[in-house]
Amino acid sequence: MKAKKIRRLVTGHDENGKSIFVLDGIAESVLTVEPMGGLTATYLWETYEAPADNTGARDNAERPVHLEPGAMGSIFRVVEFPPDSVWKDNADAGAAFDALQAGHAADQTSGDASMHKTNSVDYALVIEGEIWAVMDTEERRMQQGDVLIQRGTNHGWSNKSDKNYRVMFVLCGADPL
Repeated sequence: MKAKKIRRLVTGHDENGKSIFVLDGIAESVLTVEPMGGLTATYLWETYEAPADNTGARDNAERPVHLEPGAMGSIFRVVEFPPDSVWKDNADAGAAFDALQAGHAADQTSGDASMHKTNSVDYALVIEGEIWAVMDTEERRMQQGDVLIQRGTNHGWSNKSDKNYRVMFVLCGADPL
């Protein structure tokens, strides 16, 4: 199943300090993680410090897609999750998280290949369908419009349907636990 394209508009300032659109087009920083059944991460923006730098017209998403922000940064992305049935039975968690430049985050002791832990606070909003938020000892079903605040915990995701579903994420750097 092919992931949906996302139009991204980015604002800035002209030489007179007036607000303008500096970018308007389909987001091009997209990573398809084949070891996760074609999970697709569309990378929309990243900040590198707090407070963020709003000067210039640089495209902060023009770099390889990766899982975690820096300690003082943030990442904004949309992830399209394929059904578990297409990948979880034969998954290689190490390869999957290596593709996201985060092999260290994978929980190699879990039977669930999606389990991982990042040094971030993650805001997740289900924008299409339903997904299961998985913790070490329990899981909860999330539907369109539901929000999860994930606070540096070991976690994973499960799509128990037969369709791709989309979740929007904002990850903010945090101190390691």
